[in-house]
Amino acid sequence: MKSAEKLDVREIRRKLGMNQQQFWSKLGVTQSGGSRYESGRNIPRPVQQLLRLVHVEQIDIAKVRREDFEVVEFLKSTEPEKFKNLKKLARASMKKAA
Repeated sequence: MKSAEKLDVREIRRKLGMNQQQFWSKLGVTQSGGSRYESGRNIPRPVQQLLRLVHVEQIDIAKVRREDFEVVEFLKSTEPEKFKNLKKLARASMKKAA
C-alpha cells in the first residue's frame, strides 16, 4: 500500500460509500479532523496505519483487545516458527474464504 499521505483518502471514502462521519469514526478521528486530512493536511503515521488496518485489511478495531496483542507478541518471541506457520495458515484460510 502506498503511503496514506499520497493516497486520496477522500476517494477511498467515496468508493466505500461512506460519509466523513462513518469513515473517520471507525478510526477514532473526528469528522472535522478527517476533513482536514482529506483537504491535504499530513496524516500522522498512527492514523495511516489505522487507515490500512480498518479500510484495507477490514479489521474491526473495536474487537481487538490488548490481550490479543500480548498473545501474539509472546508467541512471536517464544515460538517464532509456530507463529510463522500459524500466520501462513491464517492467510490461506482468508484467501479461501474470499
